Amino acid sequence: MFSPINKREIRSYLQKISAITAFMLTATMAQAQETITSAQDSVIAKPKAPEATKSHWYDKISLRGYVQIRYNRLLETNPNFRTEYDKSVGDKGGFLIRRARLVFSGNVHDRVYIYIQPDLASTPSGSTSLHFAQLRDAYFDLSLDKKKEYRLRVGQSKIPYGFENMQSSQNRLTLDRNDALNSALPNERDLGVMFYWAPEHIRKRFSELANSRFKGSGDYGVFGLGVYNGQTANRPEANNNQHIVARLSYPFALKNGQIIEPGIQAYTGVYTVTSDQLSSSDIKGGNFTDRRVAASLVVYPQPFGFQAEYNVGEGPEFDAATRTIQTKSLHGGYAQAMYEMKIGGQTLIPFVKAQYYKGGKKAETDARFNRVYETEIGVEWQPLPNFELATQYTISDRTSRDGKSLDNRQNGRLLRLQAQFNF
Repeated sequence: MFSPINKREIRSYLQKISAITAFMLTATMAQAQETITSAQDSVIAKPKAPEATKSHWYDKISLRGYVQIRYNRLLETNPNFRTEYDKSVGDKGGFLIRRARLVFSGNVHDRVYIYIQPDLASTPSGSTSLHFAQLRDAYFDLSLDKKKEYRLRVGQSKIPYGFENMQSSQNRLTLDRNDALNSALPNERDLGVMFYWAPEHIRKRFSELANSRFKGSGDYGVFGLGVYNGQTANRPEANNNQHIVARLSYPFALKNGQIIEPGIQAYTGVYTVTSDQLSSSDIKGGNFTDRRVAASLVVYPQPFGFQAEYNVGEGPEFDAATRTIQTKSLHGGYAQAMYEMKIGGQTLIPFVKAQYYKGGKKAETDARFNRVYETEIGVEWQPLPNFELATQYTISDRTSRDGKSLDNRQNGRLLRLQAQFNF
């Protein structure tokens, strides 16, 4: 028989069970709290990685430019001596903003490169006002392969004819381009489609040469072939015949580090002398054969440099005897020597250039006849990357003939100054 359990023993037993249960519950809650705290600490110690910033096409566009300010009246011997390329030369000429360029460019896609350049200091032909905004370049390069060795250039751009024509005015030593080759492409540009090819390492070399030291022309390929309107930049097509241009040029690197670039180029087409180019209704315009071939040779300054080009061809030209515009032969070129000097961290590049041209200038009034003998002696000073000062003494003998002036010959000598700011 079991002995009976009294009430006191039962109460004591229940108290022990209650104490054990309370202890176990407290321990369980403490462990749970510790687990939650550890998880929170883990979240704080290892924050979630931020999402990658989304790239936009406009993030890939760069902006640069330059401004050129000139004064041409120092030491002038003939105030009646004037030029088409610089309206501030001669009587009543003063300070002039020759160029104010902005360049928007960039790779908006791995295969698409854009280049847009307006000029905010243009002077339209026949205008007495200055500093108009005008489009210079608006083109798009479409790469046909991953290495970008084969490209199509679509839009308004420089036509691959002549080294100095394609050389940027920001890099060129002389204040203005030579008449002989520039008369083929005033403003150097036109609207069309170009094909360029160059090996990857040569494209890199072209890029390295296109600076203020080497004065390169930029990357227009080893071989270029294109079709364009032929009426010059910012003018509509005036006939049903497009011009065709081709160019071959290669920058050879010698063992001593010197780089020599020979080149040959040619174009052919039909140019229309439009009614707005005529000085009177007695002179007739119309369509004229327009074709040329040119040879180039460039020795990049390291420290001595040399540059020469010559072209021959035929195009529209005013004939004083008959007071008509006819297709006539033309020829001319230039030679230039330069020497790069480093003095105390600054750069001096003295230069001398002589040019000759005889023939018509198709884009001028009545396809004006020109005969030019000109020598330029000067020095470019680069004290800062963002500032250059060019001083140039010009000795010129120019004869022109058009419907208003049958024999206008002007001789002149003058000292020309140009301050250039790069940004």
